[in-house]
This record gives sequence, structure tokens and C-alpha cells, in this order.
Amino acid sequence: MTPGEARARFGSRIAVVGTTGAGKSTLARDLAGRLGAPCVELDALYWGPDWTPASDAAFRARTAEAVAGDAWVVAGNYGQVRDLVWPRADRLVWLDYSIRTVFPRLVRRTLRRTRRREALWAGNRERFWAQFAWNGLFIWALRTHWRRRREYPALLRRPQHAHLRLTRLRSPAATARWLTGTDGAPSDQSSSSGSAS
Repeated sequence: MTPGEARARFGSRIAVVGTTGAGKSTLARDLAGRLGAPCVELDALYWGPDWTPASDAAFRARTAEAVAGDAWVVAGNYGQVRDLVWPRADRLVWLDYSIRTVFPRLVRRTLRRTRRREALWAGNRERFWAQFAWNGLFIWALRTHWRRRREYPALLRRPQHAHLRLTRLRSPAATARWLTGTDGAPSDQSSSSGSAS
């Protein structure tokens, strides 16, 4: 599939959202490779050295610059910049996996990162046991999973998001089928209808 064919099928500007650990960045990189477009991780625009968050002004400026182009794939859920990303996107991919699917994936990812001492954004590294703290990734995933399931349908019914083609994927297998075109579903559905491709 050429980049032009991929853009016709998937869209040119794609926002990928979902619970922490669902695989947003992995899917975004895959889609960006198919589209021949930049992959933008909002975490990379938000976090500075020593896990220092960017100011709202700096984060918004970085995000606005990242989504100014004609083609991109953005991974992340940050509400502070949703008004910059979603209106520019032509497709929203929601990885709406169950917490039973997400949590083990998050644990495995965190173990891998800590064992290999993987450098993340701005050189930051995760510490496994720190993720069990109240502000850690594991608690964050549990706190936000069901909240997003309530919030996203309401957000997607708003008129300013009616242009988005929504793809709501409920399992890794469904994601794989969608990527290969073997899911049997049409490739574009309006988010305002509440349906998903």
C-alpha cells in the first residue's frame, strides 16, 4: 500500500486515544509509517527532564506546531490540547480495550522499560515500583479508564467533532483486523452517529 493509498483508507491526520498502556504510540508509529507522515507523541511535547511538565503555553505552542502540517498521527489524551488536535484531525482512533487487556500490557511495558533502563522523553526513565504510587501509571490507568468511556462519547457528539471519522477498537485483534482491512467494516463512519468502523 502506497502512502497515498494509506491516506485514502485511514486519513491524513489521525488522533489516537485510549487508556494508558493500550498501545497508542505503537499504533501511531505504525500508521505514520504507512502514511509517510510524522508521528507525534504528546508525552514527548509535555515532559521535560526529571519528569518536569511543560507550561500550558509551551505545551500548546508545541502541539499547534506539530499539527500544522497536512499529514500526521498524534498519540495521546491530553485535554489541554484537544481543541488543537481534534478539530484538525480527520480520523479519531479510540483504543477502547478492557482494563483486563490494558493492565497486563501496562505492567509488561513498565517491566521492560525499567529492566532495559529505556530512556523516554527528555531522557526520563520509569521506575517500576514508583508506578504503584497514587500518581503512578497503574493507578492513573485505573482512575481514567472508565472516565474516558463516559467522556469520549459525549465529546464526540459535539458539533465541532462531527467531521471526525471514528474508529473505536475494542481489542488488539480488532485493531489488527482494521489495519489489514479484514474487519469487514466500512473505513469511514461519522463520529456524530456514535458508530465505529
